[in-house]
Amino acid sequence: METIVNIEDPSRRSALYGPADRYLRLIRAAFDVRISARNGVLRISGPAEAVAKAAHCLQQLQRALRTCPSLSDDQVKEVIHETRATDDLPQAVSEIGVYLPSAHIAPKGDGQRTYVEAIRNHDLTFCLGPAGTGKTYLAVAMAVSLLKSNKIKRIVLVRPAVEAGEKLGYLPGDMQAKVNPYLRPLFDAMHDMMTFDQIKRFMQNDVIEVIPLAFMRGRTLNHSAIILDEAQNATPMQMLMFLTRLGHHSKMIVTGDDSQSDLGAAEKSGVVDAVARLRNVKGVAVLRLTRRDIVRHPLVQKVVEVYGDKAGGQPSPSDKS
Repeated sequence: METIVNIEDPSRRSALYGPADRYLRLIRAAFDVRISARNGVLRISGPAEAVAKAAHCLQQLQRALRTCPSLSDDQVKEVIHETRATDDLPQAVSEIGVYLPSAHIAPKGDGQRTYVEAIRNHDLTFCLGPAGTGKTYLAVAMAVSLLKSNKIKRIVLVRPAVEAGEKLGYLPGDMQAKVNPYLRPLFDAMHDMMTFDQIKRFMQNDVIEVIPLAFMRGRTLNHSAIILDEAQNATPMQMLMFLTRLGHHSKMIVTGDDSQSDLGAAEKSGVVDAVARLRNVKGVAVLRLTRRDIVRHPLVQKVVEVYGDKAGGQPSPSDKS
């Protein structure tokens, strides 16, 4: 098995690795794994349990470096000892394979790991959370990975055509040109995972399809990965229509921030309604990422905290200490 651990703060890399990579060598020897460092990530390979424990060690050490300038041999050995004595660590989630060899995409933190595992193990996954938690990015990465491994035949990207607080009027061009601004975040993610020519070719051949939510009626999507982004802007009836498009051998991923709906004040968000109805349905995964899962610029987390519930920062019960 192979997984990667992302370096949270590249400026602290030498503190994490230790003098002459001493701490990496200690972890490598303790768990009998291979560790290589390149391009801001640590790649760990070996037996699954050993890889999970080595990755856990490195994550614990990175957590320690958030509050102290350096590590000591004793600290590293203590983390190794505690990890070796633990039998119930979650299995490490391996790197998500996409088309670009230079792309190293893997979940960061427990919330994202749970999200990726939910997509792998369920045909319908809801993921709610504030900006910057990787909801859209990981959904696209998983869809691209499924396409690359021939587990699906197409990717369908869907988004409600609702402006964020301002009316743009009629947009020029055909349907593709009109909907592209709304799907831009999905395309931005996809450009990290395949070349421009691949995306263009896949779109021309309908392997990748972009479509406004309102145009989904009457479709049945088999052998597909279907992503509904910004789902907080779908009405309950639109959400019902969308969810019933799920066909055989397909996966559906619904992402949104239920604190940032652009619907009218009197309109209920379809994703809130759907989560309430389907939370306990077998085969459906419902996850909520919190501000602790934010992986964008460190200031994004601070912005979410300052804005509170208006920016998805209101702690869920699991987010309270």
